[in-house]
Amino acid sequence: MIAIVEYGVGNLASLAGSLESLGLGCEVTRDPARLAAASQIILPGVGAFGDAMQKLWETGLVPVLKAEAGRKPLLGICLGMQLLFEKSYEFGEHEGLGLLPGSVCPLGPDLAACGRPELKVPHMGWNRLDVLREDPILANTRPGEYFYYVHSFYAKQCEAVTLAASPYGLPVPGVVGRGRVYGTQFHPEKSGDAGLRLLAAFARL
Repeated sequence: MIAIVEYGVGNLASLAGSLESLGLGCEVTRDPARLAAASQIILPGVGAFGDAMQKLWETGLVPVLKAEAGRKPLLGICLGMQLLFEKSYEFGEHEGLGLLPGSVCPLGPDLAACGRPELKVPHMGWNRLDVLREDPILANTRPGEYFYYVHSFYAKQCEAVTLAASPYGLPVPGVVGRGRVYGTQFHPEKSGDAGLRLLAAFARL
């Protein structure tokens, strides 16, 4: 059973529907006992980093997620991926879960700094994913496939854990991972067949 973390942030119905379409059992929960019993955990998320971390603390899930991340595969999606990092500079400075090295920073200033200020923020829509390192979570991903993004902040200083990236004036980390901890900046549940195949690969970890 795959546990989807429910903490008041994220489109849980769409994600659950995608997993169910693959024949994968899933449960939306914030119960530590159910998270401990799960074979894998998915941490979704939309919205602001600071608010999401506050909700994780209020629900008592921060120590639970840190403990379970060492025991079973954990996948953060979109904001959920960003929460895996050490800190974020979204509307101030906020501490993350610290499961992966790196920081979450605004995309706009870096696009301007690299000479691409015309690119819109948020980075929204379909973009090509280039695989940088082979990993089981990418076993079903074909070269140059497209995935669906919606984000204004992105992960930096995380080259050591970046498995795949998408070009948007600069390389945007699209898939990150170390040990049993993974994240996707894009939404696999909104990425058609390519996204479903990635979720299926995660379910086999």
